[in-house]
Amino acid sequence: MLQLDDIYTYYGNIAALRGISLAVQQGEIVALIGANGAGKTTTLRTISGLLRPRFGTIRFEGERIDGAPPHTIAARGIAHCPEGRRLFNRLTVLDNLELGAFTRHDPAGIRADIERVFALFPRLRERQTQRAGTLSGGEQQMLAIGRALMLRPRLLLLDEPSMGLAPIVVETIFQTLTDINRQGVTILLVEQNATMALQIATRAYVLETGRVTLADTAARLRENESVQRAYLGID
Repeated sequence: MLQLDDIYTYYGNIAALRGISLAVQQGEIVALIGANGAGKTTTLRTISGLLRPRFGTIRFEGERIDGAPPHTIAARGIAHCPEGRRLFNRLTVLDNLELGAFTRHDPAGIRADIERVFALFPRLRERQTQRAGTLSGGEQQMLAIGRALMLRPRLLLLDEPSMGLAPIVVETIFQTLTDINRQGVTILLVEQNATMALQIATRAYVLETGRVTLADTAARLRENESVQRAYLGID
């Protein structure tokens, strides 16, 4: 579904990604793990068109998308749920969901997908007329994911969905991600909580200073001693 080949992305003269290659197959959950500054967020921003790679190619379902503007990439079926949620805080929950469907022109389908989001996150139904900026952190993350789903994506890019959330809320979010995946949405997940990420992922890549240093099934990476020491808190 998604193929990155030898991607270099720069901030000014500083290379944030240094020859990254990775693949995501349809139906998978693929995790990107690594320390702060490893290039995880930059990878997602490059895929979604917010950053342009200086070298390398990105293909989605066989067609090149590197260099395409973000709205074009979104219209092709890639939704990006960014770090920090980036909600429209002064607008209501329902307004935010409707804005997530900005590329669509099927009112009946949009209404059906709002109901789908409410089924995934019942709390949002209760809060649908509330301003997004007044929600709790967990509710805001639910809304950010729900807004991304309103695009009806085939590939969902998720950046740090557990950031700043209580453990019980994190468990709810990750369980919902597995439900979303079972409904047919492929997921590329950036997550600082490597333990949780490797529990739900099919495969994973480890990024260090803009390079892929390890790639394997999530199960095998959970047993990798260097991964355990660096990211799972196991000595």
